[in-house]
Amino acid sequence: MNIFPLRLIPATPNLDFMRLRWVAVAAFMLLAIAAIGAIAGKGFNYALDFTGGTVVELRFQQPANVDGVRERLADAGYPGAQVQTFGSGSDLLVRLQPRDGETSADATSRTADEVREAASLPDNPATIQSSAFVGPQVGRDLAENAVYALLFVVVGFLIYIGFRFEWKFAVAAIVTTLNDVLIVAGWFALSGHEFDLTVLAGLLSVMGFSINDTIVVFDRVRENFRSMRAPPMEVLNASINQTLSRTIITSVVAFLTVLALFLYGGGSLEGMSLAMMFGIVIGTLSSILVACPLLTMGFLKVTKQDLLPKARDDAELARRP
Repeated sequence: MNIFPLRLIPATPNLDFMRLRWVAVAAFMLLAIAAIGAIAGKGFNYALDFTGGTVVELRFQQPANVDGVRERLADAGYPGAQVQTFGSGSDLLVRLQPRDGETSADATSRTADEVREAASLPDNPATIQSSAFVGPQVGRDLAENAVYALLFVVVGFLIYIGFRFEWKFAVAAIVTTLNDVLIVAGWFALSGHEFDLTVLAGLLSVMGFSINDTIVVFDRVRENFRSMRAPPMEVLNASINQTLSRTIITSVVAFLTVLALFLYGGGSLEGMSLAMMFGIVIGTLSSILVACPLLTMGFLKVTKQDLLPKARDDAELARRP
């Protein structure tokens, strides 16, 4: 890996990652246990997407500054207000918790008036297009759909990796990926950062990124098991080293992209970008330090014989016209 004349990674690195496999796996297990403890003990700071609240649609005479509206609402006593544009740049959607906790029509109307007054500027007043109270039932439905989506992704990954590689690879990849998602989710619980739909989308993106990195390494493992005459430990170590440059370059580019989203995407995308940045770091480390080491432990210990049937099947398919 080169940046102009600077070489960050040797052309043929030969780091002994397998020597640290027990330490790395133990460290990630401790992080997962800490994440479970944070989620169970402290819980998530659920946003209005899950808890319900008042939704107000505002229309300005001119395009409004979203961050400025969010700051004025915070000064008016609504620090957790979610503000985003929809339709044209002059339309804003505001979601917040009523200060008095009331959900009646009068309370919703009163909250909407306060939001309009706080969001308006002398040279750019706002008018209320609609206002309503959205109950927490919507949040429960969203949570259930998120669980279904997670199960669908996990089952799909298991089927794909098990078919493409071998069931031991599938289990190792899913364990590694779920561990990454769990650590990121635990960080949100521990930090108290709002957990909304964008964070949920970020967690699902973390799954995709982590499994992609792991599959690249596993693909090289499969190739090396067929071509190298060496013990499994050496094959796994060589595979990590051979894909190290690609893994780091991909992760750095992805991280910089999400960093730009965090810096310039506004407050509405902050949760998703934080989840993805943290997930990229954790996913990169796990694909290097955890995924392959799992294939040397217990019932997941892989041997050359595990891949020979798959190799024969691939060879037969290649010979077919």
